[in-house]
Amino acid sequence: MTMTVAIVGRPNVGKSTLFNRLVGKRLALVDDRPGVTRDRREGDARLGHLSFRIIDTAGLEEAKAESLEGRMRAQTEAAIADADVLLFMIDAKAGITPSDRSFGELARRSGKHTILVANKAEAKGSESGTLDAYALGLGEPVEVSAEHGDGMGDLLRALALCVPDEGDEEEDSDAGRRIRVAVLGRPNAGKSTLINALLGEDRLLTGPEAGITRDSIAVDIERHGVELRVFDTAGMRKRARIEDKLEKLSVADGLRAARFAEVVIVLMDATHPFEEQDLRIADLVEREGRAVVLAISKSDLVKDQQGFVTRMREEADDRLSQVKGAPVVLVSGLTGEGLDRLVRAVQQAHEVWNRRVATNPLNRWLIETTDQHPPPAVSGRRIKLRYITQPKARPPSFVLFCSRADALPESYVRYLVNNLRASFDLPGVPIRLTLREKDNPYAEKE
Repeated sequence: MTMTVAIVGRPNVGKSTLFNRLVGKRLALVDDRPGVTRDRREGDARLGHLSFRIIDTAGLEEAKAESLEGRMRAQTEAAIADADVLLFMIDAKAGITPSDRSFGELARRSGKHTILVANKAEAKGSESGTLDAYALGLGEPVEVSAEHGDGMGDLLRALALCVPDEGDEEEDSDAGRRIRVAVLGRPNAGKSTLINALLGEDRLLTGPEAGITRDSIAVDIERHGVELRVFDTAGMRKRARIEDKLEKLSVADGLRAARFAEVVIVLMDATHPFEEQDLRIADLVEREGRAVVLAISKSDLVKDQQGFVTRMREEADDRLSQVKGAPVVLVSGLTGEGLDRLVRAVQQAHEVWNRRVATNPLNRWLIETTDQHPPPAVSGRRIKLRYITQPKARPPSFVLFCSRADALPESYVRYLVNNLRASFDLPGVPIRLTLREKDNPYAEKE
């Protein structure tokens, strides 16, 4: 099914120019005057390897329903309802206006996947407007020049995240609702056995030999109403021990599965948990920005299970502080123990990975946190932390506007990240905190 993309935004930000570029023809009228486009205009667009249906819309304006502008707005709202993805366009040169804020809220309420596009990024002074765009809460702006074609590669990458893998022939209409889960671990940790147990059949080849699995195999699993697409992967040994070309390709395929997953189950052997390679795999998952669930396999070999799980949780928080609070689940592919707990843990990790925190609570948290532990003074000057917002989730990512961003010590950044995790209940997911030097966009201008 072809994806439908609608370009929305206030008048005269360059929507029709981008529309023409994506369809490869001058179908839409373009002029410096605002309000040229009134009706919805549709076309077949192509960008890189992606083909999709594109809708050009009238500029969003506040107006009475019976007026011409009101009817234009109704057409735009209908386009938003029909679309799978919204390209919310702003004029980076002009900066954020009250209309942008108002209609940014409309895009958020639609529930559609929204890509924030900062047009006219080639213009002098556009950087300030792009930074201001973070305050819309619609994610990181994609900087483009619709007129000159700059930034189309970045726009392609953003759009590609909204569509399923084109090479996956098994993709169906339910796949978008399934949580994508990759199972990673050392060879012979029991990955295929675990997935067979979840599936209830011997779908994947298993055995005592290490390295049976080579390709990343996807299977669809539904358990207690939770729908998963689970990828079995090849066991990952230390890089120095991998000599066989086929094993290298198998590991690379497993890494690709992790990049396309939303939640990664790091499976460890209960008889030898938290070995160096287990920690390397968990660290790789964190760097890829995926939610982590730690599963300890072969639980049938553990006697004091409650005490063992407590020790494993303590060790996980100590040795994997970058995903502190990641759930630890004891499982057995042979007996079926812990499978329901594992599926619930995956579901909860996915929810945390998608979690958004509103701007007001975030900034109240920033005031309280800095009052308790102010940032250090560097060269006799106190660093000021002015404003924080969350531009995107998957994983939770925050932008902190401050003075002298390069001077803020890494230890204080870790303190902020740990406090964010504890204050807003974000266990087991990577947290991205980016520092930017910019005044509070909500501060009154002189």
